[in-house]
Amino acid sequence: MTTYAIGDLQGCAHEAQLLLDRIALVAGDDARILFVGDLINRGPESLMALRRMKALNESSGGRVDALLGNHDLHLIAVAGGAQRLSRSDTLDEILAAPDRDELIAWLRARPLAMFVDNHLLVHAGVAPQWDAAQTMALAGEVERMLQGDGWLDFLSQMYGNQPERWDDNLTGIERLRCIVNALTRMRLCAPDGAMDFKHKESDTGPVGSDLLPWFDLPARRTQDVTVVFGHWSALGVVQRPNLVGLDSGCVWGGKLTAVCLDDRTLLQVDCPEYREHGGKQR
Repeated sequence: MTTYAIGDLQGCAHEAQLLLDRIALVAGDDARILFVGDLINRGPESLMALRRMKALNESSGGRVDALLGNHDLHLIAVAGGAQRLSRSDTLDEILAAPDRDELIAWLRARPLAMFVDNHLLVHAGVAPQWDAAQTMALAGEVERMLQGDGWLDFLSQMYGNQPERWDDNLTGIERLRCIVNALTRMRLCAPDGAMDFKHKESDTGPVGSDLLPWFDLPARRTQDVTVVFGHWSALGVVQRPNLVGLDSGCVWGGKLTAVCLDDRTLLQVDCPEYREHGGKQR
């Protein structure tokens, strides 16, 4: 089965459909299609994007699926009353929809990581201390919490930047928060793996700092697999032997990108500038 991964949609439902149509022309109707998270928010059609992804996932028997990104988690938290909307959110239509509860339940059941044909898919990044197996296990801890009875209590404590560095001895909400931050928010890290959340809109750390992109840390334990991620529009498309970055800034006037994981060919569609750069990002 041919497998495609698609970068951040952020509510750009029209562009998503154009890209899906292009994939169908190239690979037929039975390709596996995996979205790396942030299906919604910032763009103009978040409700349509979410409804389509849910319908595609259910009608395809899971052949089409999506990871949870930070914006998706934010929607779940807002819908559950565990977090407030921010001024830059475009989630009102989802929150007022008659099928809101079904959409939120579907999102809560999405994974935070996938391992497909030696490709590890996450939304943002992987802590350098984790190998692929540990990444999947830790993602599973958060997934079980989101799908369990304590999900609202967890979401009310999910936000925050501490602890900034993974430790196997972490427990409770600090452990879960660190996992979520690595998988859905991380971009730059200190050499010891401490995550930095201050610098969001550049592809490198400030001049003179020792911050590096998480994937350039020399001790990263996932170098034996190919990590596929989104979340970092300032990077654009990244293709290395063991790394694929797919956030090409669709909502910011860039492109929506799909990559065939079998041969690394790209498919892209152009996107209008729905949002100006400089908007608040989590």
